[in-house]
Amino acid sequence: RYLISLLPSNNRENPPSCPADDPADRRGEVLLDLVPADGNRPYDMRRVVEELVDDGEYLEVHERWAPNIICALARLDGEVVGVVANQPLSMAGVLDIKASEKAARFVQMCDAFNIPLVTLVDVPGFLPGVDQEHGGIIRHGAKLLYAYCNATVPRISLILRKAYGGAYIVMDSQSIGADLTYAWPTNEIAVMGAEGAANVVFRRQIAQAEDPEAMRERMVKEYRTELMHPYYAAERGLVDDVIDPVGTREVLIRSLAMLRAKYAELPSRKHGNPPQ
Repeated sequence: RYLISLLPSNNRENPPSCPADDPADRRGEVLLDLVPADGNRPYDMRRVVEELVDDGEYLEVHERWAPNIICALARLDGEVVGVVANQPLSMAGVLDIKASEKAARFVQMCDAFNIPLVTLVDVPGFLPGVDQEHGGIIRHGAKLLYAYCNATVPRISLILRKAYGGAYIVMDSQSIGADLTYAWPTNEIAVMGAEGAANVVFRRQIAQAEDPEAMRERMVKEYRTELMHPYYAAERGLVDDVIDPVGTREVLIRSLAMLRAKYAELPSRKHGNPPQ
């Protein structure tokens, strides 16, 4: 019954809206404590979703399958939205085959029923391993990429903390057509973490140094200072704005109101050719 209250009668109607008792400008002071600045510390993304949506109410879809990603229907200022979010409490929030398929199907469902998408990003990458490679992680990850690129509903992306590598791209990054992309000051948009990147980019300098360990620490610090500071993403045009976490709810609501009249027409064709 709750699910039906969030869906339109058919794909030609908009989702049902309702008056919201939760103020649109409610400030989320608790968000400052919910998400640790240290990228190695986990937290529950469900708590973040609860803090952002109306009255903390949402309906999670397939919550026990691929728990490393959250797919949920909720309301923002009375309007229905679909929320896709990485879950750091499960497998550090990485994308694997199951998570990619779960999110891709949810994005397609939201697009079919005219439900705007809000993506909360904290992803350290795709899950490595022989099993994932043999199972076709690239092919399955491409399903999520295809679903986002094919969606015509309003799409807003918010980077909370980590946004590494190809997994960041498929999580509705600006490069694949997100309408608006925001980031918290704790964002880290990069190919990989500072430690891993320094070992690859500066491996010769580290190997030739008299004290390799001291040189490695210096290169890690330099990489983090120059390429992973909070406003690097905005300087490079990777995000539209770096926002205060406390005002995230208000920013999302204003952005969705602005995008409500969005109209996107797919190319004239019978159908696409999605990855299988």
